[in-house]
Amino acid sequence: MSFAHILVVAAVAALVVVVAVLLRSRSRRAAPLPPLERKPEIELHRAPEPAIRGTEDRAPAAPVEETKAGPDELRAKEAAAKEAAAKEAAAKEAAARETAAKEAAAKEAAAKEAAAKEAAAREAAAREAAAREAAEREARAEKKRRVETVRKGLHATRGGLVARLSRLFQGRKELSPELLASIEEVLITSDVGARTTDRLVARVKEGLSGKDLSDARLVWEFLREEARRILGLQAEVPPMRPGEPYVILVLGVNGVGKTTTIGKLASRYKSEGKSVLLAAADTFRAAAVQQLQIWGRRVPCEVVSGKEGADPSSVAFAAIERAKAEKVDVVIVDTAGRLHTKVPLMDELKKIHRVVGKAQEGAPHEVLLVLDANTGQNAIQQAATFREAVPVTGIVLTKLDGTAKGGVILGICDEQKIPVRFIGVGEGIDDLRPFEPDLFVSALFDDVEEISAAA
Repeated sequence: MSFAHILVVAAVAALVVVVAVLLRSRSRRAAPLPPLERKPEIELHRAPEPAIRGTEDRAPAAPVEETKAGPDELRAKEAAAKEAAAKEAAAKEAAARETAAKEAAAKEAAAKEAAAKEAAAREAAAREAAAREAAEREARAEKKRRVETVRKGLHATRGGLVARLSRLFQGRKELSPELLASIEEVLITSDVGARTTDRLVARVKEGLSGKDLSDARLVWEFLREEARRILGLQAEVPPMRPGEPYVILVLGVNGVGKTTTIGKLASRYKSEGKSVLLAAADTFRAAAVQQLQIWGRRVPCEVVSGKEGADPSSVAFAAIERAKAEKVDVVIVDTAGRLHTKVPLMDELKKIHRVVGKAQEGAPHEVLLVLDANTGQNAIQQAATFREAVPVTGIVLTKLDGTAKGGVILGICDEQKIPVRFIGVGEGIDDLRPFEPDLFVSALFDDVEEISAAA
């Protein structure tokens, strides 16, 4: 065999060996793997992972070689950690300080607000107190002015009745029969009235008997209280109703100042912002209508009148009808001056009262009787007679400034039980004043020593 043949045979043999190795390798790869042992309650069933193409051809990853840090690097890390912790602590401390500062600022703001509110409240209270004090001072000053005005009007009465009573008690230390008789004489001669005088003397005996009369203030305080009790009658005046005329019927004998009183009443209501209409129901005297018309121009206000000798009731009726149509607030009806002893004239007055009531439901709302303080005891008799004819609701006592008989007001209130509504203490249009019992008593009895010295 030649050498060439040997090479061919060797090559073939080597090829066979390679093929056999390859076939063996493939047969191993295709052989099934032995089943895995299942571990109870630990291993979970897992789905077979898909084969990744080409993984069999990849070389296994080289293991990562762990490098150990050196001492310098460890110290650096520790320093960095400490620095981070210090920064975190500083940040927390700064946040805490900021929170505390905010809380302190909030508390300070709340304290300032509370202080401001308290200061405002104190200021408001101070203003209110100052306003009240100013109002009280003004009220006292106004009362003093009113007292002085009435006191001037009562000058004659104070110099008569009050001064004489004051002299009686000077130097007295006990109530004697002679002193009581003197008190009675002064009261009667001052036109207080016999019945009222008897009541006052009885009250003096009851209230002051056995007490030391050397203190003049005790006596005067007792008299003041008795006068206040007598004069303190309350007038029952109905309220004004919107859209309805308020009707006032004015009565009185000739010469008492009736027309003047009507004019002053009209002026007072006008000053209060009310519309006024005057009814000239005194048809017996042409001069009476003319006097009322003068007051109508002076106030000013309208005057309804009729022909001379016309029925007074018809004039009053026409005035009220006009007032209702024109929405007038107040109607004041003048009536003829008449003697209270003349029966036919008093009957005419009753008729006027009835007609006024038919013209306006509830009218007249007030019936005012004008009395002249100068007439003294006669004024008490007039009040009794007029009261029998019509229901008198109030008294207007005029000319108190010119008489020493102002004590008649006590007799009228005590005997007739008719309240005083107005008093005239002068000629001025504002000298017709609403009657205030306390103010009147103060004006009459205050400053007794001054009165006694001047008397």
